[in-house]
Amino acid sequence: MIKFLNDIRNVEKPISNNRKIINTIAVLFLGIALGTFSKFLDFRQAELPSGLMAIDAALDVHNFLGRFAIWVLIALCISIYSNSAIRASINVFAFFIGMVASYYLYSNYIAGFFPRSYAVIWFGFTAVSPLLSFACWYARGKSKLALILSALILAVLFNMCFVYGCWYFNAKSVLEVIVFIIGLIVLRRDTLRSSALMGTISIVLAVLLDMVIPFHFG
Repeated sequence: MIKFLNDIRNVEKPISNNRKIINTIAVLFLGIALGTFSKFLDFRQAELPSGLMAIDAALDVHNFLGRFAIWVLIALCISIYSNSAIRASINVFAFFIGMVASYYLYSNYIAGFFPRSYAVIWFGFTAVSPLLSFACWYARGKSKLALILSALILAVLFNMCFVYGCWYFNAKSVLEVIVFIIGLIVLRRDTLRSSALMGTISIVLAVLLDMVIPFHFG
């Protein structure tokens, strides 16, 4: 099994234990900062400084941060740029622990309410994030399986960023379009042909996923 996984992607440059600890603490605090900011923006929307309020009104930032796409993109970046698949699992889990905990602690103790149904979804997502990030790390590998993994990740991201049907196609927002473009860049292959193939497969998979799971995580 180890040989099979190493054939997809291998650890490139070992790092010290101190660096591993620092990296994990950094992503934990990033999660805490972003979770707190997201809830603050949502809760204090009407009381924001004029500049921040104008940006939020133009781009609908507080609703954007309440959807899945941006958090999946951040987790994807943390995962594939981690030193190994195990490190990807640890780092992404730390990020979501920080983000989800800070968001719902702020919601409960400062905003004064606790949206239980949404919290259960995010707690579940946090619980499975180590397994998902472990798989995502291999998407930057060189094999055909890595290409399929990349296409599958893009397909999920596509369905989070866009709404579509037989006669319509819309982006949820400009920010979601940016998220998808960044996802394409992060997962790009070594050649234009391979990248084009990945993009084509991802669209096919997105449509198939939409048929099987006809609701999108918003």
